[in-house]
Amino acid sequence: MSETGEGVNSGFELVSFTGQPLDRARQWTDLSSEELRRRAVTACRDRDLESLWGLAEAYFTTYGASGARASSNTLKAYRKGLKIFLNYADTSALNLMRPARDTGPTFLRWREAAGKSPATVRLELAAARLLYKALRWAEATTADPFGDARPARDKTAPWDKRQPYSEDELQTLLGHARPDTRAMLLLGAHAGLRVSEMLSLIWSDLDFGSHAVRVRSGKGGKARSAVMSGTLAQALRQLGPKIPDQRLFPLTDAAVRKRLRLLCLKTGVPYRAVHALRHYSGTRLYKASNDLEAVARHLGHSTLETTRIYAKWSDESLKNSVGKW
Repeated sequence: MSETGEGVNSGFELVSFTGQPLDRARQWTDLSSEELRRRAVTACRDRDLESLWGLAEAYFTTYGASGARASSNTLKAYRKGLKIFLNYADTSALNLMRPARDTGPTFLRWREAAGKSPATVRLELAAARLLYKALRWAEATTADPFGDARPARDKTAPWDKRQPYSEDELQTLLGHARPDTRAMLLLGAHAGLRVSEMLSLIWSDLDFGSHAVRVRSGKGGKARSAVMSGTLAQALRQLGPKIPDQRLFPLTDAAVRKRLRLLCLKTGVPYRAVHALRHYSGTRLYKASNDLEAVARHLGHSTLETTRIYAKWSDESLKNSVGKW
């Protein structure tokens, strides 16, 4: 079974998310109950990816916890997960409105058997659940095939999945990076920004006087102010032109990942993804402060549970003790 979308209308790679989520949602929420149900039933019958995604997105925007503030990356990830499930339904001759009893668990086992990571399987499960929430909202079905579906337990500890870059690795990358890439490296490693947050920055978000970076579009729509280190400030000042409402980096997240991957290849540094720069920031700050709350504020975490992983990464006591045996 292909993940390229064969057998399902349209292709994930070619999708252009135009307009605002709320505007797109209204194309569904403004419908009468009868018309909403009719379109949902037709989309299920035809396995129409575009229409089913439009319905799912409308439900997510209207009733989801993130609402209309969900990032474009989140929406793309959910859409891709929905596409995978529709591929499965197409190949399995699954009736979307009357799915078989074991559809949910069988789909998960199929993805796990294909070697997909626990994180990928969980995302695809969330996308499938979203689809059926939307279909029940449209009264196209009462089925809930993923209600009791549970992915296999992830046996890998969170702190073992994606280690932060080491200090030596970061310095190697910085020493070979072009000016704009160097600034992005430091925005991740010092200010703790995610890729989406880097790419949303405009020049007016930078306050060199108070050494602050205003992060306008954090995960889940949260906003925060990140500290600008002296090294980061110097790297940012070298960029330009500094037009207040102009983006610092007119790039896509895929382009940023590719640029870092090529830089790692050039320098011999293992590629740990862009997000590992943020992990470096949290780990270094915890080592310096031993204060989880300070790390949580700096990175914009809503709970300390998310932040505890940095304590694990920075805890070298076990390694030092065992090393003396």
